[in-house]
Amino acid sequence: MLTLFFISLFLILVLSALLFKFAISDGDFTLLSRRHVKREEIEDKVVWITGASRGIGEILAKQLASLGAKLILSARNETELERVRKQLTGKYAPEQVKILPLDLTSGEATLKEAVDKAESFFPGAGVDYMIHNAAYERPKITALDVTEESLKATFNVNVFGTICLTRLLTPFMLRRGRGHFVVMSSAAGKTPAPGQAVYSASKYALNGYFHSLRSEEWKEWEGGNLKEIAIESLLCQKGIKVTVVCPGPIETSNGSGATTSGTKVSSEKRVSAERCVELTVIAASHGLKEVWISYQVGGRRVEAAAQKGNTYSLGLLFGKKKAA
Repeated sequence: MLTLFFISLFLILVLSALLFKFAISDGDFTLLSRRHVKREEIEDKVVWITGASRGIGEILAKQLASLGAKLILSARNETELERVRKQLTGKYAPEQVKILPLDLTSGEATLKEAVDKAESFFPGAGVDYMIHNAAYERPKITALDVTEESLKATFNVNVFGTICLTRLLTPFMLRRGRGHFVVMSSAAGKTPAPGQAVYSASKYALNGYFHSLRSEEWKEWEGGNLKEIAIESLLCQKGIKVTVVCPGPIETSNGSGATTSGTKVSSEKRVSAERCVELTVIAASHGLKEVWISYQVGGRRVEAAAQKGNTYSLGLLFGKKKAA
């Protein structure tokens, strides 16, 4: 009986430790277990980033440049892209960083021209990583108050433009037998987000498309056209990877140093943009399929309990609106 007691006590302590670690973590366990970026998967690789003129995109550019990536930066504002480029440091930065102004709503013909340019920027090397970071966001509004204009604008950028760009770039990756799509989605694309029905719907669409894309069957490509052969294989077996990143609340900057949440201080614990990008690059370099980046529900309450030495009630805090 004494042995059983100690075993039970040990299991309770282990479970409490796991709950505590889960509660204060800023990412899922698979992601956090990787710990560090695999630099060899980033260095000398061509990385194309959309939405690179500010926020997460700008920080992605800075971190990837420092890791020795060859960068292509895209956004609508060329002036802001030049500002970002001049701030970069690294093996190829800033001199060899390419600027490619791009509007995802401009139509297939324009997007095809952009893909052709991106593929030609670095002789002998095409796009290794396509980071879909551009997004159309609006202030929170109820589902019934969303206008047709806002609905179309959100889906044109977040879904249609992103999918079109992917469809045009994928054949180049298939010919080389390698490529990696990194999709900056959102936790709003996995769980309901009150006041963000349209934004959330667009992210659900992205998640569905890219997870399906990974499992699609592809025929061999030859000379830009499909070669009719009997053998087909999954896209992932062709060397093409897809990483879907689902961040929760992120503390970002609008370029002037102010946070996107404005002057109002939220009690919601947010992951810093720099940490979000760090974890995104780790996920991409390890080829993870999907990752979550967010402090867990109840994380603050667990931290407070731990500071008071109240380990007994850790498990009771999850799912509660108020701390015990």
